[in-house]
Amino acid sequence: MEEYLISCKDASLGYDGSALIQHFNFQVRPGEYVCVVGENGSGKSTLLKTVLGLMKPVAGSVELGRNIRSGAVGYLPQQTQAQRNFPASVMEVVMSGFLNGGGRLPFYSRVQKEQALKNMKKLGIEGLRRDCYGHLSGGQQQRVLLARALCAARDILVLDEPVTGLDPMASAILYESLRRLHKEGMAIVMVTHDLKMAVKEADQILHLNDGSYFYGSTPEYRESELAKMFR
Repeated sequence: MEEYLISCKDASLGYDGSALIQHFNFQVRPGEYVCVVGENGSGKSTLLKTVLGLMKPVAGSVELGRNIRSGAVGYLPQQTQAQRNFPASVMEVVMSGFLNGGGRLPFYSRVQKEQALKNMKKLGIEGLRRDCYGHLSGGQQQRVLLARALCAARDILVLDEPVTGLDPMASAILYESLRRLHKEGMAIVMVTHDLKMAVKEADQILHLNDGSYFYGSTPEYRESELAKMFR
């Protein structure tokens, strides 16, 4: 039996019993890089919230793989202005990624602290660990939040438009970080409006469009009617 990290089977996704997407079938396998694209209101955020357990499907099933059912999904949401000004050190923000795993400030284990530093080093921000998060640039903040997500993640990262508001250089650095994490075996599911980047980076494309959708490999997507429509 094939192992999936995320599996949606004949699912209807929406709010208050009203479905934005019906008869939806979607699977993410270990190590895949999936980009979710589509117009505003097409259901991208609804999908993420349902996968993360924040919403229930209207019908059908949405399941996480055995290894990540305990909450071991690294999630990088869109930031609010209040979060951008959060008065905590970089180390404190990164370490908070362990809270779903049972850690409680200030009683993190030595292993968790070592892992947090390892994740910061991967993203080139270990030198910022004592800095105030609210004083960092937007690109630095996103890498801090990505390090935090890695502390929570076992096999998969879920990102909601992570480069929104970033300048081109900061966006390029974040994409390169994601590319390296993917090469190391991390599965990535990312909502993005950057269709050109999605086709360049992803293994699989999910394109939501007014109740219909395409899900398949990037080469298949390039030949699809949806891709031609939005090209």
